[in-house]
Amino acid sequence: MRISLNWLKDYINLTTEPETLAGILTGCGLEVESLNQYCSVKGGLDGVVIGEVKTCIPHPNSDHLSITTVDISRSEPLHIVCGASNVMAGQKVAVATIGTTLYFKDQEIKLQKTKIRGEVSEGMICAEDELGLGTSHEGIMVLDPFAIPGTLAKEYFDVYEDVILEIGLTPNRSDAASHIGVARDLVAVCGINQAIATRMDNIRLMIPDVGNLKTDNNKRRIDVVIEDTTGCPRYTGLTMIGIKVADSPKWLRDRLNAIGLRPINNIVDITNYILYETGQPLHAFDADKIRGEKVIIKKLRGGTKFTTLDEVERELTDNDLMICNAEEPMVIAGVFGGLESGVTENTRNIFLESACFDPRTIRLTSKYHGLQTDASFRFERGSDIDITVYAIKRAALMIREMAGGEISSEIVDVYPHPFIRKTVNLSYDHLDRLIGKKIERDTVKKILISLGFEVLGDDQKGLDLRVPAFKTDVTREADIIEEVLRIYGYNNVEIPASIHSSVSYAKNPDPEKIQNLISDYLVANGFYEIINNSLTRSAYYEGNTDFREQNSVRILNPLSRDLAVLRQTLLYNGFETIVYNQNRKIQDIKLFEFGTIYSKVDPEKDDHSGNSSGPLLKYQEEKHLALYLSGRAIAENWNSAGRKVDFYDLKGYINNVLVKANIDLSKLKTETLTGNIIKEGMVVLLDGKILVNFGELSRLLLNKHDIRQEIFYADFFWDNLLSSLDTKGIKFRELPKFPEVRRDIAMLVDNSVTFAQIEKLAYETEKRVLKKVGLFDVYEGEKIEHGKKSYAVSFILLDEQKTLTDNEIEKVMQKLVRMFEEKLNAHLR
Repeated sequence: MRISLNWLKDYINLTTEPETLAGILTGCGLEVESLNQYCSVKGGLDGVVIGEVKTCIPHPNSDHLSITTVDISRSEPLHIVCGASNVMAGQKVAVATIGTTLYFKDQEIKLQKTKIRGEVSEGMICAEDELGLGTSHEGIMVLDPFAIPGTLAKEYFDVYEDVILEIGLTPNRSDAASHIGVARDLVAVCGINQAIATRMDNIRLMIPDVGNLKTDNNKRRIDVVIEDTTGCPRYTGLTMIGIKVADSPKWLRDRLNAIGLRPINNIVDITNYILYETGQPLHAFDADKIRGEKVIIKKLRGGTKFTTLDEVERELTDNDLMICNAEEPMVIAGVFGGLESGVTENTRNIFLESACFDPRTIRLTSKYHGLQTDASFRFERGSDIDITVYAIKRAALMIREMAGGEISSEIVDVYPHPFIRKTVNLSYDHLDRLIGKKIERDTVKKILISLGFEVLGDDQKGLDLRVPAFKTDVTREADIIEEVLRIYGYNNVEIPASIHSSVSYAKNPDPEKIQNLISDYLVANGFYEIINNSLTRSAYYEGNTDFREQNSVRILNPLSRDLAVLRQTLLYNGFETIVYNQNRKIQDIKLFEFGTIYSKVDPEKDDHSGNSSGPLLKYQEEKHLALYLSGRAIAENWNSAGRKVDFYDLKGYINNVLVKANIDLSKLKTETLTGNIIKEGMVVLLDGKILVNFGELSRLLLNKHDIRQEIFYADFFWDNLLSSLDTKGIKFRELPKFPEVRRDIAMLVDNSVTFAQIEKLAYETEKRVLKKVGLFDVYEGEKIEHGKKSYAVSFILLDEQKTLTDNEIEKVMQKLVRMFEEKLNAHLR
């Protein structure tokens, strides 16, 4: 938010330097992000003065140049070569002296003493476009004959200069979204700071008086009806007739330009001025376009078409609050005006609106339609319900002064349910404890009174306070303490000399350490971590049979349609990242993401007592880890064939992740997985809990998301994995003293038999010396009978107490073969 220093001085007597002022504001919670010098003319016409052309003769070496002498009230006139056809003696002109920088046609030109065709030129007689005062380049500017030579051009042309403070306003500080709001904080800070107070006189908030507003007649009254009192708790209106729409006076245009607002006309400019002065948005209607002489505030049926001021036809929702006349809508309340109801150069009669709207209603409408305006910015943060009448009076006085006309009705103030200001008790003990310092009680009271709080009671224990209506964020004692602290100054609270400590408790195993361990492993193996927004598109779940739309957790006030629900899976966010990389020709992708997914669980229909349990919704959050693999397994180089990643690359990473997490792979159970998401893959379980789903994603799903390449995907159920960890941690053993032995067998099995079954059966059969089972060949072909396949399996045997003998090894292998034949119908080849 931009704040003008000159404008600020209307409300508080400021004499401090801008840099000091920026420090004061930042210290009280209004962070000044930048200080910028503003000038209505670029460069401020520095070095440009008013001169009088004394002589003008043709240049001897040119047929279009003139040699002039110009008096700028110095000891000697300047000799200037001029190319303008309209220059002549006796004229008063604007002269840029040597060293002046001119900003012309997006260029910076610094004038130097030079010779033009053999004649010395000590400056430049300027046209209006060369000074930034207009666009004409037909000749030099010829000024008023009474202009005084030597006068600075910035004074003659009344160049406006200002300092603009860019304030990073936090969402809770709607009370400071105006010049008066910022001035109020400055008054509070300066009032308790003696170092500042000694440099400033009469420290008080000076708010313009509107007490002299009087109604001229009652020739034109427009009635107001509020049908939706929740969406619009207060609506104030006033009619004026006989006004003249024209350009605003220079001072008003300068102030609006300085804060980045484009002046439009005197009526619209005044409403914008009041907005930035008080924080109260106003709207001016062409009264002759209000049919039925009635303004109605209501919500229309969803799907109603409405054309806004930007000439875009929009479809309204059931939530959109509208300002209507007796026949049709005119304005989206608190957000944007309609095409037909605004003020134009032909407007003669106006109806002024000053209202208070429900923040939630305005926020939903603003986000849904993608309309971010100065009015919606303030209304959706909470506006001051008590300021509507003051703001409309202030606007009416300014309009009567600048546009003429008559106030043709009494103020219509529809206020069905008057706002009851909050009362809060402040305990001095709580104040001292939370701040960490005892602040003088008189200082506390002075701060609160200067911020607009009303003291209802005062004793040794604390204060009873009534909160001003513009402090919409102050609802409890802690908020009052925050107000006191930010004005008193965080830097004024000394760091205590004592040290306090507490005993920390960490879970075993520590989830954060485990996550970091896995992240380090993945990064070391070429993966990039991605972090996506938990908010995602509702369109992902529409008609989705894997993640049902009714299970989505919807946001009540979504930032946009693309951020309307909480994600039910990490998959679709990952797709967005993959598409982003794919569109930039990055095909080799190794990504991982830790994130939380959210879903809505169907409510229980029975509370086990025979009665309906009611519509109690349950929500669940689960943490997951997603892996994405695509492209080449090894980066392209001269000695590599550039093999593409496959299912087994992904499976290897998954096994290593499980080992890193201290999961015993021999205890895992695997099942095949096929579906709409994973075309072909596996489910890994431990004690009946799913640890990870993984496999190749279906082409139909990838095509739907415009992904051209194959993607291998793993989805770890992180909470299940953590709950399955061995709490005793990783155990270390010394290297075996005795040699291990390897034996291989080849067997014929049915096509339905998997290696996982063989591995499981082997470990169940021999638990003492069998250490590892491996598959090193699979064969299906002409020499194998139909429905069969050949597995070549290796077995690693080791006795940690002695060296195995041939006889012991043979007994183990015979036992294994016998079990394979009995349980799996296997036959040795």
